Amino acid sequence: QVQLVESGGGLVQAGGSLRLSCAASTRSFSSYGMGWFRQAPGKEREFVAAISWNAGSTVYADSVKGRFTISRDNAKNTVYLQMNSLKPEDTAVYYCAARLFAQATGGTKYDTWGRGTQVTVSS
Repeated sequence: QVQLVESGGGLVQAGGSLRLSCAASTRSFSSYGMGWFRQAPGKEREFVAAISWNAGSTVYADSVKGRFTISRDNAKNTVYLQMNSLKPEDTAVYYCAARLFAQATGGTKYDTWGRGTQVTVSS
């Protein structure tokens, strides 16, 4: 069973940047499609971005398109979320998720989740 550990969250001012990392404990990382989700207080978890298992495609939620970039480094078993031009409404706990051979879609049913990392954007 693959385990996922997120890092890189923190407090940043509006307009700033953060890069989240998600390290996976599997030798088969290159076979996993990866996604990022977030959940703000009192709200449901929402899709943010995804990258296919072969890194051939990516997809983003409209709310982050043009500001966030998902990428992966299979040699490091890590997926990243570069977040630029952050807004207070980006404040949430950010989770990464994995599914074997998943394509990059907003509707992928991921079956492995990390514990999350807090991102707080001050105005």
